[in-house]
Amino acid sequence: MSDCLFCKIIAGEIPSKKVYEDALCYAFYDIDPQAPTHFLVVPKAHIPSAAHISTENEAVVGHIFSVIAALAKELGFAEQGYRVVSNIGEQGQQTVPHLHFHVLAGRDMTWPPG
Repeated sequence: MSDCLFCKIIAGEIPSKKVYEDALCYAFYDIDPQAPTHFLVVPKAHIPSAAHISTENEAVVGHIFSVIAALAKELGFAEQGYRVVSNIGEQGQQTVPHLHFHVLAGRDMTWPPG
């Protein structure tokens, strides 16, 4: 999608601090981190939100969660714990209409998140 911020980041049109990349997904650090470790993992295929996950694209979501688990181990926060968040729609505070998962670690996470 030509006007999508995350599609432009994936394409290299907008710079990012890459954490990980493969054929299906791209991970990069959040520009406004809410925890000592805060990065996003996005599918390379444009999927507007988790509300648009279907049998045709569900495999990429499983792959992303596998990547998140591997990155948590590699970056050293798997044992302490972390949070994975996906905001969906306006009331869910989704600001970029491209499926993405926030990975936050390095501090205690409160509940409810607010």
